[in-house]
Amino acid sequence: MTKKALWILFATMAILIGLYPTLYLFLDKKFGLLSTKDNGLFKNIFWSLSFYIHIISGGLALLIGWTQFSKKIRARNLTLHRQIGKIYVISALISALTSLYIAIYSTGGLFTSLGFICLGFIWFYTTLTAFIQIKKGMIANHEKMMLYSYALCFAAVTLRIWLPLLVILFNDFISAYKIVAWLCWIPNLLIAFLIIKRIEKRETIS
Repeated sequence: MTKKALWILFATMAILIGLYPTLYLFLDKKFGLLSTKDNGLFKNIFWSLSFYIHIISGGLALLIGWTQFSKKIRARNLTLHRQIGKIYVISALISALTSLYIAIYSTGGLFTSLGFICLGFIWFYTTLTAFIQIKKGMIANHEKMMLYSYALCFAAVTLRIWLPLLVILFNDFISAYKIVAWLCWIPNLLIAFLIIKRIEKRETIS
């Protein structure tokens, strides 16, 4: 029962935050985290283009990526699993690449930028590696890399959980944002690592 509840919570958060970028189509452009940005940055066409490509492609990856871990969906329709996987890989790679550029302009300076640059680089690497592994027929390695990839993708969710808590704790947005640039993804990677180790242990016993 607990496992099912966690799965439902996991999928619900992925869907809600995956749809979150659509709000930018209807609200003022200084909505959400953009309210912390300098007005001059919006005049940078490359930044604006990169930002919207990043949130749209990243939102799509988050929105559909969780389905790849459903054994029922995979068992019932392997073709659908593969098609969704292709869309996820393309979306994730695009989002990761564009994040490297917009991270340079992160609120909070160099420390914040480095946190998001590391996130984007590792997300790109794990996603590309997962794609290469499945092309080679190395299913087990592919699944492990996809776990890491989606754990990093899920940083979009954990950032929005940690950030308000840190703002309350420090009573300062900049300090909170500097920490969340790292905290939103490092624990996610650790959890993915522990899940993989648990799977490997189970396979060894069986």
